[in-house]
Amino acid sequence: QVQFVESGGGLVQPGGSLRLFCTPSRSVWSVFSVGWYRQAPGKQRDLVAEINNGGQMNYVDSVKGRFTISTDHVKNTVSLQMNNLKPEDTAVYYCNSVQPPPTSWGQGTQVTVSS
Repeated sequence: QVQFVESGGGLVQPGGSLRLFCTPSRSVWSVFSVGWYRQAPGKQRDLVAEINNGGQMNYVDSVKGRFTISTDHVKNTVSLQMNNLKPEDTAVYYCNSVQPPPTSWGQGTQVTVSS
């Protein structure tokens, strides 16, 4: 099981940007696809962005055009660039395998969008 450590969260005003980073314990391509999930208070954890080892990316409709997922094979990191952030993006963000499905979770990184 590959473990992931997230960083880069923080407090940002609506319309602002943040970039999240994720470092896996092994090569990011030891899994077929990786993604960023988020969990808002009182809600379930949902997948918002995914990239596979063929470079194909998928996004949930609410973040399309605003979020971009990418991988750096040299640094072995997975990033999530988040632009035009909205209050409804406030959540704890987690990086994890998508395929195969994750079996454990890291601590995540808090993103708060507020004026």
